[in-house]
Amino acid sequence: MTSPEPTTLAELIRRHDALLLDAYGVLVDGAGPLAHTRPLVAELNRRGVSYAIVTNDASRTPDTYARRFATWGMSVTAERFVTSGSLLPGYFAERGLAGARTMILGTEDSYRTVIAAGGEPAALTPGVEVDCVVICDDAGTPFLDGIELALSAIARAVEAGRRPALVLPNPDLVYPKGGGELGFTAGAMALLVETALARRFPGASLVFDRLGKPEPHLFREGARRLGAQSPVMIGDQLETDIAGARAAGVAAALYAGISRWQPGGAVVPTYLLEALSLS
Repeated sequence: MTSPEPTTLAELIRRHDALLLDAYGVLVDGAGPLAHTRPLVAELNRRGVSYAIVTNDASRTPDTYARRFATWGMSVTAERFVTSGSLLPGYFAERGLAGARTMILGTEDSYRTVIAAGGEPAALTPGVEVDCVVICDDAGTPFLDGIELALSAIARAVEAGRRPALVLPNPDLVYPKGGGELGFTAGAMALLVETALARRFPGASLVFDRLGKPEPHLFREGARRLGAQSPVMIGDQLETDIAGARAAGVAAALYAGISRWQPGGAVVPTYLLEALSLS
């Protein structure tokens, strides 16, 4: 099995025509930008490097992300943010879900994204009837209340002979909160609901459609926006950033974060990257 090649950011820029950068764990954590992020973004902008921020986060729209980075002193246009939520319009269109009664677990931006995709928000109340459930984020909806309402609504629909669409833009299980702490996010919520549904409806295969990493869609969209033929993904999670990039035919650099590569592992990065600096 081929081992990943240790490299530097400067070498990645030399070899590839665009950078696809993960957000959480690479540029930010739950507390804000990481120490290297401001000088990194400034230098990428100064050099005119082609880059996009490719994130499983479905709690913020690209416009919100751009404003957020601006408050941190960084100029990153909304077009550079490729979020998992941005895949929802295509999903709703492909499945004819315009006007679908949709339970949304997530933030106000999550609601805006689903509405723009064509969903009709359903009330988060006991007894609600739904055609679709979208789990976007752990924030915005009380974690336990949200998954219990989702589980109950799905079970009601199945018992009535209907099969609601189940959508998970962000398959991440955990995210870095800052200070060395980790938090559960949307993928963990979906796993809890799926496990309970499998117990209640054996053999029904009631699982969420996963849109974000490790699925290939975000990598392909990022490359398309940049017009890149040979991009490289820089991420900190083997199971999402690296596995997804490799499956999409994109080179992948593992930045030391949540995941650590070990020889013999099932997912092999193209590169190992210890630092995000161009100095």
